[in-house]
Amino acid sequence: MSIFESAVTINKPASVVYAFLADMNNHKQLMPDSITDWESTADRASFNVQNITKLSLQIEERVADTLIRIIPAEKPPFDMELKWEFATSQETTEVKFTITADLNMMMKMLAGGPLKKLVEEETANLVRLLS
Repeated sequence: MSIFESAVTINKPASVVYAFLADMNNHKQLMPDSITDWESTADRASFNVQNITKLSLQIEERVADTLIRIIPAEKPPFDMELKWEFATSQETTEVKFTITADLNMMMKMLAGGPLKKLVEEETANLVRLLS
């Protein structure tokens, strides 16, 4: 398993961050420009990763103000899980975004860099949007 993580601090309570991320419609605002053909509902999103693949993801688990777990809704090119975790202290929220992917060595060489960039870009965009 390959793990790609990014953690940020947001000056909002966990309830605000959770409410934003619990709706898959909002995730389009976090995505890089290489994402096209976005379609979503509150629980599910599908999109194309430019020149790589089409993905369809759904929220599998929501734990209020603590966790959002996202899994593939259709068979992806490799098994993966996306997880947003929240920890509140005072008026700030620590947010950790993790993508866990079952990548063989060849796929890790191809997809590792873009996945690392994706987690960093999504958390940076989240900070920008909620600040």
